[in-house]
Amino acid sequence: TNTMHKVADVVQAAVDIPLLHLADATAERLVADGRRRIGLLGTRFTMEENFYAERLRQHGLGVLVPDEADRGIVHRVIYEELCLGKVRDESRADYLAIIDRLGKAGAEAVIAGCTEITLLVQQPHTAMPLYDTTAIHAEVAVERALEGELAG
Repeated sequence: TNTMHKVADVVQAAVDIPLLHLADATAERLVADGRRRIGLLGTRFTMEENFYAERLRQHGLGVLVPDEADRGIVHRVIYEELCLGKVRDESRADYLAIIDRLGKAGAEAVIAGCTEITLLVQQPHTAMPLYDTTAIHAEVAVERALEGELAG
């Protein structure tokens, strides 16, 4: 999960294999696509604490998060609906409005920085480029595994 990357440095220090950080994989994709200012959606922890946004900034990305009220909506929908398997049209409309506000604030793309967000909002729902961290993480893990296999 994105939120669990809060302890990524501790995990990396405890193991002898490389840890593929979700924010790094996503940032690399954003930079390759020419994005510079991005919106970040996720749990309150992911949006408000520095462990994720700072990692994105290390790749030269400007990070925008929703205002406090919108962060509350995003967080509530994740935990009170999506984690319970509830997908509501009203919540989708709320998320799309938040994505629109991030775009008006200067975001060139938005990171769906929580596994459950893409249960609710997917690329066909918005013109804003939406980056699914779960898919990106899996794709980069496979790419790196195959590179290692070919090199070995």
